[in-house]
Amino acid sequence: MIQLRSRNQRGHFNHGWLDTYHTFSFDRYYDPQHMGFRALRVINEDRVAPAQGFGTHPHRDMEIITYILEGALEHKDSMGTGSIIRPGEVQRMSAGTGVTHSEFNPSHTEPVHLLQIWILPEAEGIKPSYEQRQFSRDELRGKFRLVAARNPIEGAVRIHQDVRLFATVLDGGDIEHKLEPGRFAWVQVARGSMLMNGNELQAGDGAALSNETAVELSGQGEALVFDLN
Repeated sequence: MIQLRSRNQRGHFNHGWLDTYHTFSFDRYYDPQHMGFRALRVINEDRVAPAQGFGTHPHRDMEIITYILEGALEHKDSMGTGSIIRPGEVQRMSAGTGVTHSEFNPSHTEPVHLLQIWILPEAEGIKPSYEQRQFSRDELRGKFRLVAARNPIEGAVRIHQDVRLFATVLDGGDIEHKLEPGRFAWVQVARGSMLMNGNELQAGDGAALSNETAVELSGQGEALVFDLN
């Protein structure tokens, strides 16, 4: 079974400094029919204006992944981490017992375009931690590249949940990710236009897959695929 989530159905707020779309219920956007999918709780598509950002605020008991599409984002947190996240880099912050952080667009001329993802952890009270890894476009091109997992390999960041997150960039051609029995998938198109298991998806569209044997993608664009239990 495939359930499509149109980009036009998402929650949307434009605060001037922040133009944001919510695939699932978040903050002031509440839709009881879209509270997440399996352990995947949040996918926000954010555009942050130059020299603007999210002030220091707290989180706990959540795996937070930031995926930059364009521009750069400056991260600071109560663990002492300070970094700049750029396209091709994946950031994972485990909030665990509690962490405060801020996210700021350091450019005075260019906006930053990103996806922020929240995944429910497998246990509460995990020790807060942080990781950041870079993946070249060539690593993503024409294949599913593992970028986050409970048991990370090949440089993927570690997340505290039975979820495998893949990224791909397609310039045409077909790719396939097999789903083991009892596994589910969420596909989120970040850029371009793709055909997913016979369904046309544009940037911002998502899809939940249940009782399917594979995720099949073709077209031109960039997408994230979550393999979930």
